[in-house]
Amino acid sequence: MTEITSTWQEFLKQQAANFSAELSDNFVTPLNDLGIIAVCGDDAASFLHNQLTNDVEHLTSNQVRRAGYCTPKGRLLASFLMWKNQQGFFLQLPKEIQAAVQKRMQMFIMRSKVKMADVSDSQIVLALGGNAVGAALAKWFPNLPDAPYANIENEHGCLMRLDDAQGIARYQWHTTTEMAITAWPGLVEKLTPVDSRVWRLGEIEAGIPQITLATQEQFVPQMINFEVIGGVNFKKGCYPGQEIVARSQYLGKLKRRAVIAKIVSAEVAAGMAVFSSADPAQPCGMIINAESSTSDTFICILEIKLAALENGSVHLGSADGAPLTVLPLPYAMPDAN
Repeated sequence: MTEITSTWQEFLKQQAANFSAELSDNFVTPLNDLGIIAVCGDDAASFLHNQLTNDVEHLTSNQVRRAGYCTPKGRLLASFLMWKNQQGFFLQLPKEIQAAVQKRMQMFIMRSKVKMADVSDSQIVLALGGNAVGAALAKWFPNLPDAPYANIENEHGCLMRLDDAQGIARYQWHTTTEMAITAWPGLVEKLTPVDSRVWRLGEIEAGIPQITLATQEQFVPQMINFEVIGGVNFKKGCYPGQEIVARSQYLGKLKRRAVIAKIVSAEVAAGMAVFSSADPAQPCGMIINAESSTSDTFICILEIKLAALENGSVHLGSADGAPLTVLPLPYAMPDAN
């Protein structure tokens, strides 16, 4: 742990008693479970463009994009949040898989003028949500990003707006430890400090999947709606797994997709299998991400055979497990009937 990380963690320990475990319409929370990879150098844009599922070469500094990193078989090893500034490009992903993903990507740099570095310890990520965010941030950001995936950068850091969840506008502020500690008292005057599960729950409610250690190499991007949320560009050039991803898109109707569901009175975690009562012998899907919304209820996003949603009921762990209640997605599916 670096001195910067230690200082921030110590500060949060001092604030711990003030954190609420309840959901809030106006909130702030530190996202300490995320890692950030910096990719710099003359060839950084072309290198990433040839590795990721989305367009990197035309990414501007006022945009944020999602992108995937696939195996040659088209299976996702990671899902990123991606942005750039004058220093280079940045890829945000769960810290638990960052080192392995970064090591794999570095293998393909070869003679390219590219340098990759773990900058997680030098960037504090604060997640904020609600209609009070503008007032809370006014001292540092007089104007907020006006739409999802817009980005504003100034001397105080980088402020990006991400997907709304349940009608609540949500943001991430990437800044320094010093700035985060200085700003915190003013933020919590207008926003409730909460556990980071509030942010992760919002991601699920927004229909945004996140690849974690439990789900690496399990899904082609379309199986988790990744092209629907803007994570795949079908007009760009080749990248690992591109042929399989394109084939899945254009040859036949997709048979597996991601849905949001509610599960009561059962512990739920990424990687758990789900089963259909109509075909109990084998799994029909897998939990991608899950978070508790109340003491006995989990909200999850899961990948599933579409046929399983049309025949019988769906259950966690086995055909006799806790039933899943499918909830509406917050976006339209292109292949919906």
